[in-house]
Amino acid sequence: MLFEVDVEKKIGDFSLQVDFSLSEKKCGIFGPSGSGKSTLMHILAGLLKPDKGKIVLDGVPLFDQKRKINLSPQERRIGVVFQHAHLFPHMNVRRNLLYGWQRTPPQERRGTPEAIIKVLNLEHLLERGVNSLSGGERQRVALGRTVLSWPRLILMDEPLTGLDRDLKFQIIPYLRDVLEQFDIPFLFISHSLQEIRLMTDEVLVFEEGRLQARLSAEELARRRLVTERRGYANLLRLPSPEPHGDLWSYRWGGTELILVEPGEKGDNLFELGAKDVTLFKQHPVATSARNLLPCQVSDLFGGGNRIGVELTCNGGQLISQIVPESVRELDIRKGMEVVAVIKASAFRRLY
Repeated sequence: MLFEVDVEKKIGDFSLQVDFSLSEKKCGIFGPSGSGKSTLMHILAGLLKPDKGKIVLDGVPLFDQKRKINLSPQERRIGVVFQHAHLFPHMNVRRNLLYGWQRTPPQERRGTPEAIIKVLNLEHLLERGVNSLSGGERQRVALGRTVLSWPRLILMDEPLTGLDRDLKFQIIPYLRDVLEQFDIPFLFISHSLQEIRLMTDEVLVFEEGRLQARLSAEELARRRLVTERRGYANLLRLPSPEPHGDLWSYRWGGTELILVEPGEKGDNLFELGAKDVTLFKQHPVATSARNLLPCQVSDLFGGGNRIGVELTCNGGQLISQIVPESVRELDIRKGMEVVAVIKASAFRRLY
């Protein structure tokens, strides 16, 4: 995919001016409320006309003010998943799903409805009315309907906002699986750093209608260590656990981690706050923490009173957040050996 965007739009006192090109298939649009994210999405989808500029997708002009080109939303073949599902209330789940499929030329279809329905785990809902669905089920149906129209690009505008924590983390694996399995590029629009990290590789950061930065999702998270109240969060993918007394044991690289929280069989994603990773120069004589990991310092970053220490731990990587005084007292520097100490209760399972 090659997506080229150079547009301007003024709405009252707010003005949007953006100029970028994308080739990544998993890209995020990140910024606070009022930064222009949703305005940009409406422009890209053809729901709002720019004042000037051009939009080109894979060599096809979708909008060109000078050439007087402004393709309709239907002609652009860009799918949109909104914050609210917007399903057809008079249709059941099956008919909602097949709505776009039936209007897509056969030569443009890249899969079957059955395959999408299976990936999204919707088989048992097909005959249900959409008004009887939960919020998470409605979003899965909305995603399936969009995918089955086989767009060239999908725009997701805050699709997880309004869902509670459990529903949000139920939906994310479905989103990732269906978009990766069927190789559909997408722009994921959100003000949630956590969602951006879980869904995207590259991020465009917006503020006040302007593109402020373009960087990887990981680099964005590291920069936010200084500015976000929560600091940095490590994301650890762990396999099926084994019982360990009244706790649980997980393999992580060449290391065993002991956790309070049980996981599911297969892939599990856990969050570990960088502030919960305590550093020692030597192995502690005694501690209540269950995880004592020999590590090597590979980098330091951050600023002010928050310093991130990047650690390599027997094949795994962690970030510990400490204060400058600790850096000086422990003489933390690249290449030195330390012991990372983590409580079994510090890990939080996301999905």
